Amino acid sequence: MIKRTAPARKKKAVPLAGDAADWIRDRIRNGRLVPGQRLVEADLVRSSGASRSKVREALRRLESEGLLEIEEFRGASVKRLGQDQVRQIYCARMALEGLAAGECARRADAPFRQRLHDIQQELDAGESAGNHDQFARLNDAWHRMIIAGSGNEYVAQFLARLTVPIYRLLFGSFYSPQRIALANADHRLITRAIVQGHAEEAEQAMRAHIRNGLEALIELNAHFDT
Repeated sequence: MIKRTAPARKKKAVPLAGDAADWIRDRIRNGRLVPGQRLVEADLVRSSGASRSKVREALRRLESEGLLEIEEFRGASVKRLGQDQVRQIYCARMALEGLAAGECARRADAPFRQRLHDIQQELDAGESAGNHDQFARLNDAWHRMIIAGSGNEYVAQFLARLTVPIYRLLFGSFYSPQRIALANADHRLITRAIVQGHAEEAEQAMRAHIRNGLEALIELNAHFDT
């Protein structure tokens, strides 16, 4: 009689600390974890599938990125941003995204210019429709396209880190048709400069666009700590 052996069970992959950090970071970015919210280790272990040691390592990593605060006896919480901190982030974005826009204008080939033109048309349609959520998503895609088009992976990495803590502010900044119209007017200037290969114009227009975004956010004082 032939003895049958049970098929070997596949071992479940154990999430690494980087995976756990990505899991938490994504939930901060999308507003599922909000500023001031305490993060309970046991809940994170259960929800993410990572071990307690990997979750702790992830929390320390995210603290070093400025996304979390870890206090003795209180544990970790999502960091609240004050107005001065938001200003600092936007000043860094002005420099980096301005650089990205200029480099993108220098490097853009015909297919890229067409794709950028196409997404600008979608932004124009979104502006006309008055769909704030749709416009915010297209705005995010437009910025990411230009950053990727710069070909500078370090700029892309730094900007990805900068935008996580303010993502919900960015998403919520398109609070009125007037704000959308002003933002999209900037988009058209930048898109035209990149499509035409005018690097200096693209850089300066992007800097102005980020500055205008900061001024719009400061009007929403409820978003910031005093």
